[in-house]
Amino acid sequence: MPLMDLLLLGAGMGVVGGLMPSPLHLIAITQAALGRWLRALFVLIVPPLVVDGLLLLITVFFYQYIPPAIAHDVAYGGGAILIGFAVFYFIEMRRKTRTELAGSAAFTYASVSVATLAQLTAPGTWIYWLAVAGPIIEEGRQRGYWHAVPFFAGSLIGYYGGAVLSVWLITWGASLNRHFKKHLMTVANALLFVMGVFYFVRAYIGH
Repeated sequence: MPLMDLLLLGAGMGVVGGLMPSPLHLIAITQAALGRWLRALFVLIVPPLVVDGLLLLITVFFYQYIPPAIAHDVAYGGGAILIGFAVFYFIEMRRKTRTELAGSAAFTYASVSVATLAQLTAPGTWIYWLAVAGPIIEEGRQRGYWHAVPFFAGSLIGYYGGAVLSVWLITWGASLNRHFKKHLMTVANALLFVMGVFYFVRAYIGH
């Protein structure tokens, strides 16, 4: 696959992660609403960077023992799971009330630690690394790790850009439209579905 495609795939997946609400996002939103943007940026950047760094090491170690053929088959599962998550989140989002979508959290060492642990133990986090990023890491191991650099560079740019933008938009847009966060989640779900189809087709073409 051309390196530009990997960059776009990584950026798309990153933006989805940045737009999707998480406990860390909720803490950041409350801090941004209070005008404490340095704290909000810390919550958005530092804990996810620690979690992703740890899971990157685990995934690289894990895929050293996975045959390339199996790693390629895992990519099919990764694409299917992304599509399934998009459909599931869209259905769940429609069931949530406006109050449920507007929850917030305080900034304390305990709350940030718990939110970070929640992100580390979330099934979606592990599925992303083992079923989506993992096969690309395996490609990098076979072709040279430089091959996977565009994907992860795009992921970092997309995630942190999307996360900061989403917090700013929600903080700014909440006073204009109480459904603003729900609209943002709809965009994220649609992008997740597109990325899932793209990833699945990529696995099929690369077979």
